[in-house]
Formats: sequence, C-alpha cells, structure tokens
Amino acid sequence: MSVFKVNEKSNLSRTMFFDGGVDIARYDTIKYRQFEKLTDKQLGFFWRPEEVDVLRDAKDFKELTPFEQHIFTSNLKRQILLDSVQGRSPNMAFLPVVSIPELETWIQTWAFNETIHSRSYTHLIRNVYSDPSTVFDELTTIPEILDCAKDISKYYDDFIDAATAYGYLGLGTHTVNGESVVVDMYDLKKKLWLCLNSVNALEGIRFYVSFACSWAFAELKKMEGNAKIIKLIARDENIHLGSTQTLIKLLPQDDSDFAKIKSETVAECEQMFLSAAEQEKRWAEYLFKDGSMIGLNAKLLSDYVDWLTCKRMTAVGLNCGIKPGSNPLPWTAKWIAGAEVQVAPQETEISSYVIGGTKQDVDTDTFKGFSL
Repeated sequence: MSVFKVNEKSNLSRTMFFDGGVDIARYDTIKYRQFEKLTDKQLGFFWRPEEVDVLRDAKDFKELTPFEQHIFTSNLKRQILLDSVQGRSPNMAFLPVVSIPELETWIQTWAFNETIHSRSYTHLIRNVYSDPSTVFDELTTIPEILDCAKDISKYYDDFIDAATAYGYLGLGTHTVNGESVVVDMYDLKKKLWLCLNSVNALEGIRFYVSFACSWAFAELKKMEGNAKIIKLIARDENIHLGSTQTLIKLLPQDDSDFAKIKSETVAECEQMFLSAAEQEKRWAEYLFKDGSMIGLNAKLLSDYVDWLTCKRMTAVGLNCGIKPGSNPLPWTAKWIAGAEVQVAPQETEISSYVIGGTKQDVDTDTFKGFSL
C-alpha cells in the first residue's frame, strides 16, 4: 500500500469505490458535485461546544427530578457511544477504498465533524457532574447501550475486515495463519452496500429519541444550553444523513454491480432499519421506566420513531410496511429546521449562524446594466 500511487484513470471515469486510489487531490474535474456541496455546507456550519453557554444548565440539573436526571444522563451516555463509533469508522471503512477526490474529502470532513459531537458530550457532562468519569465508566454496563453498539459495529466490522484483506492480499483465495481467506470483489461491494445502509439508519433514526428528549427539556425552559448543542449536532447529522442517502442513490448508477446488490439485499436492508427502530423504542422504554417528564412519554416516542423510520426508509427506496400518519411530535420540527423560538440576540446564543456560507455565483454578467 502507498499514500500516493498514480491512477491511470481520470477522475471523471472512475467509480466511487474500488477503482484505484485517489492520487492528485484536484477539484477542477469533479464527477459528483453533490459531495463538494456537502463538504462546503459542513465547513460553513463549523462550530465548537464552548461557544454555547451551558452554565445555567448546572443549576437546572440540580432542580430536575431523579427521573428527569436519569433521562438526561442516559441520553448523553448513548450519544457518546454512537458518535464514538462515527468519529472513527467512516475513515477506517471508506477511505482505504475510495477512488474520487471529492468523496475522499467529504468522508474526512464527515468524520472530523463527528469528533466535535463527541467533545460536546464531555463539555455537557463536565458542566453538571463534578466527576465526569462516573458517567463514562457506567457506559458499558447498560445492556440497552451495548446492544446498540453491537448492531452498529457489526456491518462496519464486516466491511473493514474484508477491505483490509483486499488491501493487503488482493483478490483471490489466500492462506493466512493456516486458514483460507477468500477475497471477492462482489462480496466486498455487498458488504459496503450493507454498511452504508446501516450508517444511514444510524444517522437517520438512532439519535432521535435522545434528540427529542433534549428538546423537550428546553420546551419546559430547562437545560436550554444542552438543547442548543443538540440542535447543532442534529443540523450536522442531517447533512451526514444526506450524504449516505446520496451514496445509496448514486452507487447503482455508478457501478452496475450495486444495482444487482440493491435488489438482492432489499429484505435485509428493510429489516436493518426496522431493527434500529425497535431498539430506539426499547431505549424510550428504558428512559421512562421509573418516571416521565411533562409532554413526553415512551408511547409518544415510539410513534415518533415509526413516523421517522418510514420517512428514512422511503428516502432510500425501502418499504417500511406501516402507515404512521403525521409527525406525533410536530414541535421537534422547529429544532431540526432551525426555526427556534425567537429571542433577542443578547439573551441567548445564536445557533443558526453560518461561517463561510457564501455563494460563488458572481460572473461577468451579474452587474450588467449598472453604471457608476
């Protein structure tokens, strides 16, 4: 393997994956401008958790009931796990086999952004716990979190193992430590396809019970700093979700093998999304096992998960098998869309700003007709 190896094919003629490595990082010849737009948008949304004042949350947390403290802390634990996986896995899984520069850059941008989310959770925990290690140390003792971790990691691990063997051994049948290892390109592509669908379910479903709880606290004028950080995280996750949806839609057009794989794996992918939804529902039951909070309960969250799952599955051409109706938590839309309750700028942090979000659309005819 080498960090630089000349690829004889032009950027425009390569497939997205398994078509030789990226050599020159050039962006004048781009095959899929969608990924350039995603990178520009994500960079324009750059933020740091320290920008959001969470000091009042420390006081709010002490005034929460034990049930509400359980809900708040448990959600942070689960989000820590989810973004611990997402902070490293896209680079480990997809970068070694990507073939076009705009997608390579997007994957690196995506993974880096996930690390900001991970740092945010530590920022929030430090604010309300004098010893944050107690929260982190309990993470791996909760079955509902461990079950989620296993499901998320499974498809990543399957693909990373196969891609690593491909990188070191090449295609064919090999003997490693006395065992036969088969490296087959079609099988590699199938594992990649399943992994991307799993990531899409992760980005589009697995966070949203936790998100809804965070925003419900803010609707009650509690833990508002936390809710603003989660709002920024959700904004990022929508971009990441868009990237996996784009990959799932483009791959069958980019490489005919993926069109065949798509039809072969419909049932498995549908079950993958439905299983993620069931885990989210069990998580809602765990959160509310000892008590509730005003305006939210496990049943409402379960209905919300059904509605959201159908929306995500339909977006990638899958059938959810149910008719969930309208959004059972319509107030969450303003947090996801950015239309937060209006306040004076001096009274709160502005969470809707964009850095570097200018359009490069001025040409020689833009000011035609103007005179000085």
